[in-house]
Amino acid sequence: MSVDASQFKNALKLWASGVTVVTTQSEKQGLKGMTATSFASVSVDPPQILVCLNKITDTGGALLESRHFAVNILTSDQQDVSNQFAGNSTQAERFASVDWENGDNGAPLLSRALACLECKVVQQIQAGTHWIVIGEVEKVICRSGEPLLYYNGAYRQLSPA
Repeated sequence: MSVDASQFKNALKLWASGVTVVTTQSEKQGLKGMTATSFASVSVDPPQILVCLNKITDTGGALLESRHFAVNILTSDQQDVSNQFAGNSTQAERFASVDWENGDNGAPLLSRALACLECKVVQQIQAGTHWIVIGEVEKVICRSGEPLLYYNGAYRQLSPA
């Protein structure tokens, strides 16, 4: 018995997640970045994470070409950045209105992100419409703040204790 796509999407909307912008830079394709909520830790030793990227995205293609990327974990006041990197704007427009700098591996690091993880691709797995990309974390930058969350089709923030 197969689950229909709308049922599947409705169930996944009930999973609260943090919001990231995955960035890369390749020689052929230049700067690329996209909003992604499919992000998780994989291993502590060696330090590895995974991101899931739709195969049709230009960010995914550039990431697999460059073999380096960054995961920028957004703060609660970066909804506009999430929307900017999720929308139909050009890649140049996405990067034009956000402060960023090149990381050690060449991937763009968003200057106001809660955390930035610079990674090299160690494995890619094709799964349906997506690539599961496993990256070894080579450098981490952490800042203070609260995370941007996404739940049931809307941005959320942590409640004070």
